[in-house]
Amino acid sequence: MNNFEITFPKRFLWGAGTSAYQVEGNNANSDWWDWETTTKRPEPSGLACRHYELYDSDFDLIQSLHHNCHRLSIEWSRVEPEEGYFSDHEIRHYEDVIKALKRRGIEPVVTLHHFTNPLWFARLGGWENKDARKYYSRYVEQIVDVLSPHVRFWVTINEPMVYAYYSYLAGLWPPQKKSFGLAMKVADTLALAHIDAYGRIHAIYKRKNFPAPLVSIAQNIRSFVRKNASFKNQAGAFARDYLFNQRLIKNLLHTKSLDFLGVNYYTRDVVDVRSWSPASFLSDVHKTDPAEIKKNSLGWDVYPEGLLDNLLHLKKYQLPIFILENGICTHDDNERWEFIQAHLKCVHDAMKKGAPVMGYLYWSLLDNYEWADGYAPRFGLVDVDYTTFKRTVRDSAKKYAQVCKSGILK
Repeated sequence: MNNFEITFPKRFLWGAGTSAYQVEGNNANSDWWDWETTTKRPEPSGLACRHYELYDSDFDLIQSLHHNCHRLSIEWSRVEPEEGYFSDHEIRHYEDVIKALKRRGIEPVVTLHHFTNPLWFARLGGWENKDARKYYSRYVEQIVDVLSPHVRFWVTINEPMVYAYYSYLAGLWPPQKKSFGLAMKVADTLALAHIDAYGRIHAIYKRKNFPAPLVSIAQNIRSFVRKNASFKNQAGAFARDYLFNQRLIKNLLHTKSLDFLGVNYYTRDVVDVRSWSPASFLSDVHKTDPAEIKKNSLGWDVYPEGLLDNLLHLKKYQLPIFILENGICTHDDNERWEFIQAHLKCVHDAMKKGAPVMGYLYWSLLDNYEWADGYAPRFGLVDVDYTTFKRTVRDSAKKYAQVCKSGILK
């Protein structure tokens, strides 16, 4: 039996998130769609969750679950399917989506780039192209100009380091390249694209005499724990924390282009460096046994203590912290609630110690297309039957709903 009860602030932001490509379906002008259909994928995204059509009823679910905030993304390839051509129909669709949230009293958190690119942009070299920032900035201006009356929170780019790693270092995502130098170049280009977008978004709001928006990125923070205290492992853990967690945030803070710290947190790596080669130094890990620590269905360690540690580390930057993603894929819904409960306890502990956390968004609202892993991982508060597209609210969602409603975790 639980022997604790903790209370969160009255104005705390509660909710869950989705990304367009993972839930909408039929994003046929995207580089991911092209990649799925031209390489051997176990599962293409196809119709996804049909959220493009079913968003209104999905938002009824959000309202019934007492969420006061929802994160979503704009699919760039929908609104600019050809270079320089912006679809008014698709932009108005996203405006309708956001208005549907606002009618229900739900605060939208809008992500402008969540891993996917228009196919035309990818064919021009994507984020390697010297004009990538120009193309992205033009898209940002089009979207923000229309949606600014309805949106306070903007996330320019989701997980820049994850995108750079999987697409340009590990070579697991399109365009499937393997180059440390190229990965860092793309990461730096994404950082510059954010800085430019930050200025443009603020300028639009100022020109329209709107209250200033809150603009950030979503930075994936991973906990790096050493297997032992060897010098190699100490150095490896420090280097990984700097490269993957801290470097980008410090650069953006230096340019004063973050209004809050957007944090995504899932897991840890147990650092076990076996040689000084760059690949080994930056990627060798000890594979923990499931008997040692709980894992999700993708084999990621469940390590809520890492969220506490990282929130306390981030408090020195003296910016509001918004947890934009935190979740577990599992077929055991009891594990999902235990995960939420344990991580929220760590959030509250961090807040008691001075970390200025303003909100928590579970990932994800719906079961969805988990990129190269297809539809097998089940992250959702809401179960999706991919044959009938029926939604079923899980018990974990109902328990989380009581926290969202009352601000009290039991």
